[in-house]
Amino acid sequence: MNEDFLIRDYTKEDLPLVLDLLRLNTPVFFAPEEEKDYVQYLDHELEWYYVIEVNKSVVGCGGINFSGDPATGKISWDLLHPDFQGRALGTALLLHRIEKLKTFKDLLRIVVRTSQLAYRFYEKSGFSLLEKKEDYWAKGFDLYLMELPLKENKKNNIGT
Repeated sequence: MNEDFLIRDYTKEDLPLVLDLLRLNTPVFFAPEEEKDYVQYLDHELEWYYVIEVNKSVVGCGGINFSGDPATGKISWDLLHPDFQGRALGTALLLHRIEKLKTFKDLLRIVVRTSQLAYRFYEKSGFSLLEKKEDYWAKGFDLYLMELPLKENKKNNIGT
């Protein structure tokens, strides 16, 4: 990748910018009704959320969350401006979060809940499909639950 970028922590001042990113990806990757879920996530559920900037403009974002299971980390709410897709910026943001999650010694796996529209992106980074549920997010937006194992795990309990 030849593009200069910066990954930094999300701040409340970024809210209008990341909402614009969601809207630019609707209805191609997200259903319109998911916006309220995204705002709920940003206001009440995010643990770590990052933005990626190119030339001081926010062009993408994505988060990390944990389930009640200390062995499972979650990749959450990945968004990338359509003009910047296919330029390895989404991969850089994903790898940044994977490396952050690998610092937790008890973590055995990383999961992501995505759709049929984006699952191949995660597949290229080593995630494998665990489960599909039709029309989970909204009509025509299926759930694809995927996992990236970090260490050998004796029990097969996926915390989602």
